[in-house]
Amino acid sequence: MKALARGAAPVSTLWQEPDMMAFLAKGRAYRSEFHVDPSDEVMVMVKGDADVHYITPEGEHKVAAVREGEVFRCPAGTPHSPRFPPDAYMLVLERKRRPEEQDRFLWFCERCKARLYEVVKHVGDYREDPVSRAYEAFYSAESHRTCTRCGHVAPGPAA
Repeated sequence: MKALARGAAPVSTLWQEPDMMAFLAKGRAYRSEFHVDPSDEVMVMVKGDADVHYITPEGEHKVAAVREGEVFRCPAGTPHSPRFPPDAYMLVLERKRRPEEQDRFLWFCERCKARLYEVVKHVGDYREDPVSRAYEAFYSAESHRTCTRCGHVAPGPAA
């Protein structure tokens, strides 16, 4: 954790084996996307607390409070958004992606909840920090952040 705290990278990959991977993530100042993972994810709050926002199969938005030392399991295919401060750390365990599997990163309008933007990609190596790459795509054009239903524009990256 000390090395991760000193560096700019938000993720430190601990291992990537043929069937499983583990990484330590530090919180981000702002996180709004929902990740849809093709496998279950097990999240352990190592330091600090998190609110894991998720969307049920019925489309209901919910929040699970995950406190330091607690474990949260997110079933495969569940849109989820772990939100925790930059001084908090989460251990994440998940199955390594199969060649045909795709991860999805979704953004929704803060005002009307319509879908704003989606990035779909194969995550073959978590050391490439796919969440940051998805944010780069989201922030690359204001049109990605503009709701076609109500016109609201999601904020740009924090300065």
